Amino acid sequence: MKDSFVPLHTHSEFSLLDGAIRIKELVGKIKEMGMRAVALTDHGSMYGAIEFYTEAREAGIKPIIGCEVYVAPKSRFDKASKEDKSHHLVLLARDAEGYRNLMKLVSKGFLEGFYYRPRVDRDLLIEHSNGLIAL
Repeated sequence: MKDSFVPLHTHSEFSLLDGAIRIKELVGKIKEMGMRAVALTDHGSMYGAIEFYTEAREAGIKPIIGCEVYVAPKSRFDKASKEDKSHHLVLLARDAEGYRNLMKLVSKGFLEGFYYRPRVDRDLLIEHSNGLIAL
């Protein structure tokens, strides 16, 4: 049964103020528990993606690259509110195109939508949805 369960929403040390586990420890625990795959979905960033991919592959675990993005309530350019009212959305890269689109979303979240946090909006999600799975 353990080998049929795949954690699709995990945070590492790169989820600032939220994740606690280091990537090497996460992969080790997944292997110890007999799981074959795991997704890394840090908040708003992909800082740990390369390290995660490398560690997981070396351990014989299938790495699933993802991100828990912050979605702006309206436009990512709207910064009128005095507080952050963004929502969370977990995105997983299904293939190489999905990985590229995920990188674009996260980058544009920082470059165009940053307000308290890196945010994307519906327009960006529609534009860069190919190859992605939303949970």
